[in-house]
Amino acid sequence: MPPKEIDLPNRSGRIVTEQVTKPEHSGIVTSIRGSVVDMRFDELLPSIYSVVKTGREMEVVIEILMQLDRRHVRGIALTPTEGLCRGMKALNTGAPLKAPVGKGTLSRMFDVFGNAIDRGGPLSNVTWRSVHGAPPPLSRRSTKAEVFQTGIKIIDLLVPLERGGKAGLFGGAGVGKTVLLTEMIHNMVSTESGVSIFCGIGERCREGEELYRDMSEAGVLDNMVMVFGQMNEPPGSRFRVGLAALTMAEYFRDDLHQDVLLLIDNIFRFIQAGSEISGMTGQMPSRLGYQPTIGTELSALEERIANTGTGAITSIQAVYVPADDFTDPAAVHTFSHLSASLVLSRKRAGEGFYPAVDPLSSGSKMAGESIVGRRHYDLAREVRRVLAQYAELKDIIAMLGLEQLSAEDRRLVGRARRLERFFTQPFFTTEQFSGLKGKSVPITDTIDGCERILRDEFENYPERALYMIGSIAEAQEKVEIEKNETAKQPEAGTMTQGSATVKPEGGN
Repeated sequence: MPPKEIDLPNRSGRIVTEQVTKPEHSGIVTSIRGSVVDMRFDELLPSIYSVVKTGREMEVVIEILMQLDRRHVRGIALTPTEGLCRGMKALNTGAPLKAPVGKGTLSRMFDVFGNAIDRGGPLSNVTWRSVHGAPPPLSRRSTKAEVFQTGIKIIDLLVPLERGGKAGLFGGAGVGKTVLLTEMIHNMVSTESGVSIFCGIGERCREGEELYRDMSEAGVLDNMVMVFGQMNEPPGSRFRVGLAALTMAEYFRDDLHQDVLLLIDNIFRFIQAGSEISGMTGQMPSRLGYQPTIGTELSALEERIANTGTGAITSIQAVYVPADDFTDPAAVHTFSHLSASLVLSRKRAGEGFYPAVDPLSSGSKMAGESIVGRRHYDLAREVRRVLAQYAELKDIIAMLGLEQLSAEDRRLVGRARRLERFFTQPFFTTEQFSGLKGKSVPITDTIDGCERILRDEFENYPERALYMIGSIAEAQEKVEIEKNETAKQPEAGTMTQGSATVKPEGGN
């Protein structure tokens, strides 16, 4: 029987051509419970992960999750199910959910179906691949531990990231989380010739639009792909958008042999969407109402983020911790996959220390002596010791004053305050707001600057000289500039007449 072509509108309203080769590809809807849809196929059951289309205009897209018996399947709708009713015809496409891959995806924004949602015109130079893939086999993985340089001083020194690893970014609204993410994208694109992919899971529409505009204004959109499953999307869409973004990232890693920076915001929303699907499909919940398959589902996503011999996917993931309970199953399962955790402090942000990374609460598995080297390791430990002792002395200073400390403690407080200001850094992506030129600092300059501060070489420098600079040499330049400007200004309380400076009478 020759293939029969039918025109079906996809989610964006465009007409696409589907082929139905045999009658057994047709079924009917038998049950609808929210986003869960049961269907009956009398001949051939759709396979797991197959996409089925139904609705009056075939606008409802369903992914098959279960085969209930010989004739019935259960799937989760990736689109809203308004208007769907029992008895409607269902067409099995025979193919899984696919995502576009290729250079044509750069600078574009997509939804979970691979539809461009940036009004940038039709796609070109792309192919389509299934979003369901296997992690790289052990034979292809790189066993070498490599540090991913970000150009951000406090991260590279105290919380080094792993190339091909996963880092968790903990922070609420207003502490500079998005700014830190965009700066990493900028540094990745400008220094390592890599590709950045941003995946918004459960993202607010407003935040997605703002990020797109910020990336465009910062000039980093040309080497970036954005994929969104927004907060108003059904749980099925939010559950699969992470796999769609990961499929695009794997293309650049495996086919083009490029390094990829994958930013996910928020990984908790992925787990939350899986919990909603689990409840609607009738699975028995586990602790605190989470799905019993939480570990398997998270591993299916996280284990595909890996470092191979030809390229690496380095992931930075925003992690929401419910009620600040770090024993929550979502947090526990996420932590087991992370190689580094960055905690953004609202207190530091309020004091004007950007990036607001808390050096004492953050940590990394890559900070070992065998990986970063003896000099880096010893310096990081000494910096943490100084900052920790300063944190302990803050209460005494607040109650009794700095003068009540011993001479050694006063010197330690001075070192800690200078280190805090040296760890601030102007970003490229905020130049148009701060008026400060962005800086990317090599780790060698960061180590040299911290060592000199700990040796009290800048004891007589004002603390503001170390604020918002790149390398330590810029502090000396700022002091010289201030001295020259002060020398050019007339002495306070004097009047200038022509070329002569006259001090008024009665002055002491």
